[in-house]
Amino acid sequence: MSNKGVKESYKKSAERMRGDNKTLGSQLTPEDFNDPNINQKAFESKQVNYDNIEKSPNMEEVHKWQREHIKKDDQSKDGYPLNVILDPAMREMYQVVHNSDMTNVFDRFSQQQPIQCKFCVEGLSCQLCANGPCRITPKVPRGVCGVDAHTMVARNFMYRHVTIGTAANIFHAHQAARTLKAAGQHPESGLKIRDPEKLRKFADMAGLDANKPIDTLAVEFADWVMNDIHSPYHIPSKTVEAFAPTKRKELWKRLGLFPGGGYSEVSYAQTSCMTNFRSDPVEFLLNSVRLGVANEYQGLFMLDILQEILMGTQEIQKKKQNMGLLKENMVNIVTNGHMPLVAHVALDLASTDEWQQKAKDAGANGIQILGHVCEGQQMINYSGTHNQVAYGGQEGEWLSEEYLLATGAVDLFMFDYNCTVPTLPLYADKFGTKLVSTHPVIKLQGTETLDFVPERMKEQAEKLLNMAIEGFKERKASGREVYIPPHTSDCMVGFSTESVKKALGGSFKPLIDQIANGNIRGIATIVGCTTARYGQGGSNIFKIAKGLIENNILVLSGGCTSAVMEYTGLTDPKAADEAGEGLKAVCKQLGIPPVLTYGACVDIGKMTQTAKEIADALDVDTNKLPLVIGAPEYLEQKAVADACTAVALGWLVHVAPVPSITGSDVVVKTLTETTEKLGLGKVVVEMDAEKTIEIYKDHIEKKRKELGLN
Repeated sequence: MSNKGVKESYKKSAERMRGDNKTLGSQLTPEDFNDPNINQKAFESKQVNYDNIEKSPNMEEVHKWQREHIKKDDQSKDGYPLNVILDPAMREMYQVVHNSDMTNVFDRFSQQQPIQCKFCVEGLSCQLCANGPCRITPKVPRGVCGVDAHTMVARNFMYRHVTIGTAANIFHAHQAARTLKAAGQHPESGLKIRDPEKLRKFADMAGLDANKPIDTLAVEFADWVMNDIHSPYHIPSKTVEAFAPTKRKELWKRLGLFPGGGYSEVSYAQTSCMTNFRSDPVEFLLNSVRLGVANEYQGLFMLDILQEILMGTQEIQKKKQNMGLLKENMVNIVTNGHMPLVAHVALDLASTDEWQQKAKDAGANGIQILGHVCEGQQMINYSGTHNQVAYGGQEGEWLSEEYLLATGAVDLFMFDYNCTVPTLPLYADKFGTKLVSTHPVIKLQGTETLDFVPERMKEQAEKLLNMAIEGFKERKASGREVYIPPHTSDCMVGFSTESVKKALGGSFKPLIDQIANGNIRGIATIVGCTTARYGQGGSNIFKIAKGLIENNILVLSGGCTSAVMEYTGLTDPKAADEAGEGLKAVCKQLGIPPVLTYGACVDIGKMTQTAKEIADALDVDTNKLPLVIGAPEYLEQKAVADACTAVALGWLVHVAPVPSITGSDVVVKTLTETTEKLGLGKVVVEMDAEKTIEIYKDHIEKKRKELGLN
């Protein structure tokens, strides 16, 4: 058969599967694709006007507007999306992009609404085998293979969300371990071990000889971590055994939830999702909780420890955030993602007189590296990065990526490991930004990708800095117009288990005393992403956080929620005046804000460590704490895996929007009731902010009563 015949055969087969004579894909044009080699016109005809927009006022006025805005119930379809965007810089740049008729995240959300699938929303669709796709309705209650609604929903929940999220976090930890090993073996790599005492502490907990030379210990600890990740699922995880709470481990063993090697656990779980394998919905959900344990101790917690050994433990300081930190006459590098491993070596180099001079020789005032999304939240927190000469600050949340490039001021956008949107090649082409991936796990069309080789990080960092300087020279030579929204927020950052304990005098007792006497009623961790949905876009996070601190509930943030807390002023110590009288007094006494940013979404691992140490100080299990986990605008698979971690640790976890589980009352009941009866946590789904605040308050008061703290 000729190539033409093969193509025709494929097309006709697709038409037959669909039941009509024309496929949807065949009707797309080159302008509908993100590959610049296909979509060669891209934004060529789009005219950009930075003046024809409503500019945001100064930050003091912005903060006043934000607080008045969330008092109104106007975050609906009418007025969208400017009625949900709270970030003043994003408000301006959305108008620029929208008025130029360029594809962007908020407009795409509106376009998708008429065609989004109700079956998928409820978890009642399946594409696992060639007899499908199948959808379940009251008239057709089973798929072709015979699967019913309960199995389909539970299987989708684990397969589409929990296994992917768990794999991603464990993969991240594995890459951090590779990097620590390279730091020990290859001093020429540019890598450093900035917190050797932390390495000794956790190596000792792992059962290693902590008295060995640091370089040797780094290699042994990294190998210990990687070997555990790679071990079989039927061999109990050494990482979980070494670092998880004792009472929780006993429960997990009784319930069959104590995991083995992380990669093997994911493989086992995905195997069970194959067509005509497992059909018990409760087994899928319990398996998801087991994955949640691996997700925490072989993923989140471990990668936090490894990265802090390399980059320094969090350090409480005042910093700045948002697009106003870009500078027109500087070489502006933005590093995006979740693994600032190459980025922190580039920052080391960029901070030297040599590289600052290279930038000046190119006509710039210097070179700066700014972090975006969670990578930015990590770099703004680590003691080894946020005081560097070339460190520029944190830029924003994932929703702002396209708008950030549209400023025309970004010379190099380097990215790794998720939250880099697929349309960026089009924006980079239009606005002159050089794009480069620093890890092959993420590749965009028409974009250069570096292999991830920790032993060669200095060499790779030098290449990136040279690319950025070339990008600046091209920007200046082109005479391209640049607009930088002049907005920045003051924020206090660097909170972690160690830094909070240090601020309290070396013990969590002062915090426990304030919880016991009622000045602080409890703790809510508001974590995860932001979404483009009506009523969200950051406004739901802000409304909930504001209501919690007014009710004397201390808030910890992590992920893109931290950016929301920063650009709304809640991480500024001045926000203590907005808290209830008890929390306000504590914040004033300590000079801290009522919202403590722990940094990135992956820093949830450090939040669980803080909770563990508080539980240990009280000599109770983690499920007894007056604590709530909230992901009020969760977006993707890692967030669902993190929710399973919270359930494993015995906590109430709130998620919004509603996950794809409502198609099965068995799945809903299991996650919202049955798991709690087993000594685990439970899931609450609620979109309304006021109701959410009441749920948090009621749960915290219930736990206070159980501890005798009323």
